Amino acid sequence: MDLFRPRLSLGVRLLALDDLGRVLLVRHSYVPGWHLPGGGVEPGETARAAAMREAREEGGIDLAEPPELFHVYANRALGRHDHVLLFLARGVAGPTRPPASRLEIRETGFFAPGALPEETTSATRNRIAEMLSASPPADLW
Repeated sequence: MDLFRPRLSLGVRLLALDDLGRVLLVRHSYVPGWHLPGGGVEPGETARAAAMREAREEGGIDLAEPPELFHVYANRALGRHDHVLLFLARGVAGPTRPPASRLEIRETGFFAPGALPEETTSATRNRIAEMLSASPPADLW
């Protein structure tokens, strides 16, 4: 192990929109609020594959097309070396199965960007607003 190289933590989130322009959100059992589905990139897995896996595991959806990379964010809440890649998928069909783990995911739903649940986290609201606006996204999650 090289003691002089910082360890990089890499996660993904998916901003999935259905044909009505509604956003898929999930409510976890272990953290408050509504979030975009996502999680860590597994060893040997590409970030895009991780986003597709998280869509299945947390959202119960299968993406017909690979999602596109929207932006790379630094996530200082989890340390100096944590980064989140936000992927965008449009035209997503509703859940085809329940989330893989009801122990992890309590609830899922599609919501209009202007009618998000009150408990939607500020980071989630900001990412949705960035996607809808023409302004450049922030660099911090």
